[in-house]
Order: sequence, then C-alpha cells, then structure tokens
Amino acid sequence: MNNTLNSKGRVLVTGGTGFLGAYIIQELTGRGYSVRAIRRSDRLPAFMPPSAWEGVEWVSGDILDIVGLEEAAEGMDAIIHAAGKVSFATEDRRALFSINIDGTANIVNAALERQVPRLIHVSSIAALGRTGNGEKVDEEKKWTDTKWNTPYAISKFRGEIEVWRGIGEGLSAAIVNPSTLLGYGDWGTGSSALFRNAYDEFPWYTEGVNGFVDVADAARAIVALLESNISGQRYILNGDNWTFRRLFETMADAFGKKRPYKEATPFLGGIAWRQAKLKSIFTGRPTLLSKESAKIAQSKTYLDNSKVLRQLPGFQFTPLEDTIKRACAKYQTSK
Repeated sequence: MNNTLNSKGRVLVTGGTGFLGAYIIQELTGRGYSVRAIRRSDRLPAFMPPSAWEGVEWVSGDILDIVGLEEAAEGMDAIIHAAGKVSFATEDRRALFSINIDGTANIVNAALERQVPRLIHVSSIAALGRTGNGEKVDEEKKWTDTKWNTPYAISKFRGEIEVWRGIGEGLSAAIVNPSTLLGYGDWGTGSSALFRNAYDEFPWYTEGVNGFVDVADAARAIVALLESNISGQRYILNGDNWTFRRLFETMADAFGKKRPYKEATPFLGGIAWRQAKLKSIFTGRPTLLSKESAKIAQSKTYLDNSKVLRQLPGFQFTPLEDTIKRACAKYQTSK
C-alpha cells in the first residue's frame, strides 16, 4: 500500500461499532474507501448519523473466530484493528487477555495468511506502561513492570508483541497509542462516561495528570497513517495533558453544572471507589471509578505527541476545550 490508495482501497475494520471504530469508519467512508466491518451484534451506535454507515459491508463475527476472520480479510487492501476490551476490573483479566492478546494474534495471522498488504493496530497509551512519577513519555519508552500497570495495560502491551511478530514475518504494519478518547459517544460506557460523571456532578477530583485526545482526531490520524507506507513504527495520539481536576471542571462548566469540590487524596480515593462500587451493585449501572482507575487518577503522565505531528505535516489536534464544549452540547441535546 502506498499514498495512491484512496477511493479504491478496501479496508477491513474490527471494532467498528465501538467508540473509536465508529469514527474510523466515518472517516474512511468520507474519504471514499470501501469498508467491510466486523460486528458482534446488529445494533449500530446511536451517536453516529445514519450517513456514516452508508455503503459499509457488515460481517457478523468475532476476532476470536479464526476462520471467520480469514474470510473477512479475503480481498482486503488493509486492516484497521480497533477491536479490544477496555476494563479496569480485576475480574475481567481473563477476557482482557483473550480479546486483546489472542484476538490481536488472530488478526495478524489472518493478514499474513490472506496476504493483506497493510495493518494499523490500535493499541493504547497504557501499553507503554505507567510509572506515576510525572515523567514525559514518548514512543521510545520501554515497558517496565510497575504497580501502576493494570491488567488492561498488560494485555495491550502483550497484544502489541503479536503485531511486532507480524512485522518480523513481513507484514507492513504500524501501531497507534491513543490516550484517553474524548468526544460525543455513548456516555454510559468507556471514556465517554467521564461526561456523564461531570453532568451528574460527581464531587471528586484529583490533581493526577493524564493525556486526552479528540476521538475524531484519533480517527483522522489513523487513516492518514494508513495511507503512508510506514512500517515498524508506533505513534502516540494525544491532544494535551491535563489534570483530572481541570478536565472535570471544564466539563462541568460546559454543562452548567457544579464543579467537583472534593480532592480525592490516595486515602479518600480508596473510600470513593469503594462507595462507587457499592452504588453500582445496587443500581446495576457500571461505575467508571474502580480500584485501578482510582490509582491511575493519582498518577502523573505527560505524553509527547511530536512524532505523529512530524509524520503528518499540517495535522493538528483539536484544543481540548473545543472538544469538550462540542461534545457537551451534543450530549445535552440528545438526552
């Protein structure tokens, strides 16, 4: 694949009904690509306009189904592997490893078996590992086992090893490591639940620092990298590094809601996640705050996005203030 692949390209997308996957499909169809996408259910994300799905060839399947994957990969010019499980619950460790490691291995094998020329693997910034000491992280960071690494992070790191194996076997592939995705989506799940928490006037904040990126920007960068002939490289996709306090305050202001007012120190954070878990048991609604996410909220990580900006001249990330304002406006009108 090279830069001439545009409206003639045939791209298989895994995880197409997920938050980022849906935006990737919208970006691909908007650029004239022919898209085949794997989905596990017939329900399409309500946060996307129907026009985003026009012309998409849907294939019912699962990335753990090896035969089905090879059939879906037949005749494709590229694969964007955006499927994966995100969870900070320790009880999900087995599912995380199965989907994020074995599933990725299956994708790599299907690409090699069916001679698909190009693969973009959507990993996570978590796969680079956290140390919590306020370091600046770029693509050269080496994985280190620390207490900050969740089962999710471990599963994404090991999934990447499968992609590097594929590259060693001749596959043209690149890896992207998005930070926390922000934008308009299903605010009952994933990182979109951050908006729901702000709307519900969740009282807690921390001074921990994390990277955040507009989901539409991440999709644009992924498709732009797909069109390159770069292989054997990774790219951090990150708009900016903010404290969680600033994030929730900006969201609360955009919603016209009360700002968080309780600082969750490590001790109080422990109380908060236990209360959230108890509430989740009684309400049946999943909680964004868990033991693992509370730990991450205390850490400080600064992500360097300069490599992808050098690779994609003219590409710019949307200021987080703009991303949040637009998303909050959409969430309010769609309630």
